[in-house]
Amino acid sequence: MARKKVKLAWITNDSSRRATYKKRKKGLMKKVSELSTLCGVNACAVIYGHNERQPEVWPSFHDAQHILMQFKTLPEMEQSKKMMNQEAFLRQRMQKLKDQLSKHQKENRHLEVTMLMNQCLLGKGLEEVSINDLSDLVWLIDSNMKMIHERTETIKAEALAASKQQAKEGSMMKMKVGEEERRATTALEEVVAMEMESLQRQQWFMDVMSPNDHILSTGGEMTLPFVDGSPWLDGGCP
Repeated sequence: MARKKVKLAWITNDSSRRATYKKRKKGLMKKVSELSTLCGVNACAVIYGHNERQPEVWPSFHDAQHILMQFKTLPEMEQSKKMMNQEAFLRQRMQKLKDQLSKHQKENRHLEVTMLMNQCLLGKGLEEVSINDLSDLVWLIDSNMKMIHERTETIKAEALAASKQQAKEGSMMKMKVGEEERRATTALEEVVAMEMESLQRQQWFMDVMSPNDHILSTGGEMTLPFVDGSPWLDGGCP
């Protein structure tokens, strides 16, 4: 759970102010010690308390005096480069509050003009609207129209890019399907050719193994269907 933000103002109650001083002083000394240890830098803290005769110094009077002497040897511009007194702090705080106020005023004005535009869309007349309100209303309408135009162009560009991507993917798919069809056709033709060749070989083998089926009859005499030089007519053949 986040801690409650402390209001930076003078504590009027004496006991509360003393308790806060002791607590904050101890925490400040601890932070300076941690900074010096973790980062390896020379640091010191000198705190003058109300109704205290001697200031409280960390880490010691000698070390603090040495660090302050080093600081005084710097040029005056370097000494005050990052220094901030109470007046500068208050001025910076006021500027920050002014910036926040200006931001909230712009946001409220934008909401007021937006409400006026919605009322006009519902049928409210512009007779009682001031010149400043009309000027801001025109600016708001132009701004909204510009945003709508930019959004429309963005949607069109996205749709065009998606369409091109789909067309590209469709073309690649068609090429892939055509390539697969060509491969399937080639494979089928090869299978058919192999089957035809196998059938031809089987028919040739059957013709060789059944020569009686090819004996021709001529004038009552049996004639073999072999040409001259056939091994069946060779006398050396058994």
